[in-house]
Amino acid sequence: MAPGNSRHDGSRSAGLSRAAGAARGFTLIELMIVVALIAVAAGVVSLALRDPSSTRLQIEAQRLSALLESARAESRASGMAVHWVPSEVGDDVNFRFLLVSGTRSTTMARPTRWLDPQVRAEVVDAQAVQLGPEPLIGAQRIVLRLADQRVALATDGLGPFTVVDDDAKP
Repeated sequence: MAPGNSRHDGSRSAGLSRAAGAARGFTLIELMIVVALIAVAAGVVSLALRDPSSTRLQIEAQRLSALLESARAESRASGMAVHWVPSEVGDDVNFRFLLVSGTRSTTMARPTRWLDPQVRAEVVDAQAVQLGPEPLIGAQRIVLRLADQRVALATDGLGPFTVVDDDAKP
């Protein structure tokens, strides 16, 4: 017999291959895939548990901030005063942008409704928000409410309107 063809040598190599297969564990790639799947599942669950009214109110605040800043830029460019006025509950529109010229005011072609009809707004210590045309407009604050959620937008008069802590001063 040739070396390596003996029955004794073959049985030993077969036993080693069986032992190696039995002791085989997970590869690093397999472990990384499992960890990635767990992370994705945890992310989906955390998004599903967010308060939808809080999310809707944040979207409304960001949208209003963008609308106010665009109206403020238009006021500065035109040299005419622009006011943002929230409407009373029950009105057909939720808010208005008014172009003020002397004693006359006209409604600007801007959005007039919230994305969520349950949102309410209040200008703190004023009837309306003045948006220009001067570069300094004075500190102003708006509080938005949806159900039991509240969020505030404020400006120091020089910077843009931003979402702020509701208890903090602008």
